[in-house]
Amino acid sequence: MIEQALEEALRECRVTRTEFSELLVRLLDYGVICRDESQIEGVLYDRFQRCESLVREWLGPLGLRLQHDGRFQFIRLYPPGAEVPGMADQEEPHHGGFRARLSQQEVAAILVLRVEYDKALREGQVDDHGCVALNLEALELGLRNLLKMSLPERIAERRSLLKRLRQLRLLQYSDDDSQVAADVLLRVRPTIVRFVTEENLHQLLDGADQPHPTGNREHSESEDSGLAQGGRSTESPQRLTPTVEDHSLFNPAADADSGGGGEVAELEESDSVS
Repeated sequence: MIEQALEEALRECRVTRTEFSELLVRLLDYGVICRDESQIEGVLYDRFQRCESLVREWLGPLGLRLQHDGRFQFIRLYPPGAEVPGMADQEEPHHGGFRARLSQQEVAAILVLRVEYDKALREGQVDDHGCVALNLEALELGLRNLLKMSLPERIAERRSLLKRLRQLRLLQYSDDDSQVAADVLLRVRPTIVRFVTEENLHQLLDGADQPHPTGNREHSESEDSGLAQGGRSTESPQRLTPTVEDHSLFNPAADADSGGGGEVAELEESDSVS
């Protein structure tokens, strides 16, 4: 009965069962889809628009909620019990099974990116896609001034941090910047506004010594909830997305390597992913 209803709904959406399954798996694995991230995510985003109501119906019973920003064309998946900007809080108790923790370094970087984004927004330095240009030197200065921290000294660790932030779909940068130098240009996405709440931002600016934010999700794009670059070369030609994701935040091994777990990521020491 359910199978028949699903097939009928998919026909109305002009989406095959395989395509629908692929979309759901991607959302659960990555926690976020940004249309301009890659060709793959562009196709998946357009597919989501054709069957948005059906996706919500299937995820709703799990307590998972979707945030769809049509202006900046991204979708973010939130775990049960998460504080979601613009949505009423869920009353049912949840125990954080879908959530993941970010490392202190990742939390600090995200908070500073949020501060720098707000600053650029006030100054009108935002492009047509809602992104803000920022170099690593500015991120380093922000970490020192606001949190008395600094970026990792080792190039590999610094690259890993940036990859994680891109995985969460919070920023973009060129893969050609192999040296991760101070003048490397980053593009902070408008998704950062929904990832860090105003309350977190005010706590930081009021002089909080340690980053203890309540952040979005995600999972752990990259959200987190299993977030990563969209253009993997390991994918099979029959599928739009890979069949095996070693970067999935639902993968315990991946969690150990990346400092986070669960497709929908939360900020360190936070009870909810907002």
